Amino acid sequence: MIYIPTIISIIETLLVIVPALLIVAFVTIAERKTMASMQRRLGPNIVGYYGLLQAFADALKLLLKEYVSPNQANIVLFFLGPVITLIFSLLGYAVIPYGPGLFVSDLSLGILYTLAVSSLATYGILLAGWSANSKYAFLGSLRSTAQLISYELILSSAILLVILLTGSLNFTINIETQKIIFFLIPLLPIFIIFFIGSIAETNRAPFDLAEAESELVSGFMTEHASVIFVFFFLAEYASIVLICILASILFMGGYLLDISSFIYIFQYLLNIVYDFNSSNELKSDTMLYIFNIITDPILEGIFYGLCLAIKACILIFVFIWARASFPRIRFDQLMSFCWTILLPIVIAFIVLIPCIVYTLDVLPSNTIF
Repeated sequence: MIYIPTIISIIETLLVIVPALLIVAFVTIAERKTMASMQRRLGPNIVGYYGLLQAFADALKLLLKEYVSPNQANIVLFFLGPVITLIFSLLGYAVIPYGPGLFVSDLSLGILYTLAVSSLATYGILLAGWSANSKYAFLGSLRSTAQLISYELILSSAILLVILLTGSLNFTINIETQKIIFFLIPLLPIFIIFFIGSIAETNRAPFDLAEAESELVSGFMTEHASVIFVFFFLAEYASIVLICILASILFMGGYLLDISSFIYIFQYLLNIVYDFNSSNELKSDTMLYIFNIITDPILEGIFYGLCLAIKACILIFVFIWARASFPRIRFDQLMSFCWTILLPIVIAFIVLIPCIVYTLDVLPSNTIF
């Protein structure tokens, strides 16, 4: 017998995973259209209106293709690697607060959970590259593993400074702490370092050395095709969307946006629409009606979700912009940039910011030294 809580948890999971996969599909279209615009091309414009169904056509093509696997491959691990990567890419969405009270699980150690889940996705890449029994795939998986482990240190160090200001590993507390000021302003250098590390962590250009076509054909997924390649593709873009949401939560206030500012905007617009000589009663009735609409719980939840979505979309656009703008660097330059430039800067901030916070006596109440 299936209990009601089990059914509710299944529905909650589907309400998070299905939109996440649909977002991934439309992010691929947005990337192709944006890069085409930057390079003075048209991009996908045939399948569906304005090419909006191109991603679904590509997915259908890959699903219907015949699957071919290498003879000497370890078949179990060959299939298991992409599945592990996709699962752990999607598990991070479970602790994301999409609005006040809108989450699947509000873990007190949500940030630690997210870091742990993203770390485990590395094993899928390593297994997929090793099990293919191909030199190109194996070299690609080694590169990708070294890159992910190195830049994960940068990300966790940057997040450590945010935790220092909030005193909590809970995402909701981190968001609510930013009601006074977004951490993007006092921690702007840390945000830039975090964003650079995010690009490297998701294997995106100019840091996509694990998939360097000119050197390794297609990196760790060289031998994968058909449905298994779709898993890798979904995992990559799901990680991009997730890390942009994390960046917006940690540095840009997440779903926060002051509703009172919209009420002032409506008041200003009403003064323009209605003549100043018109009755104040008409103005007050209209203002009360608009206020009731804004403060409706369902519409308020949609409003908060849209705030988080807009911030994440801006960061996704910067991801695409970076891919279209910067040339790919060498692998030794990539690792040297991490260990000799970014890491010393982050360590310097780890020493500097606690000193400033302690000197100004602005430590969060639940932080103990």
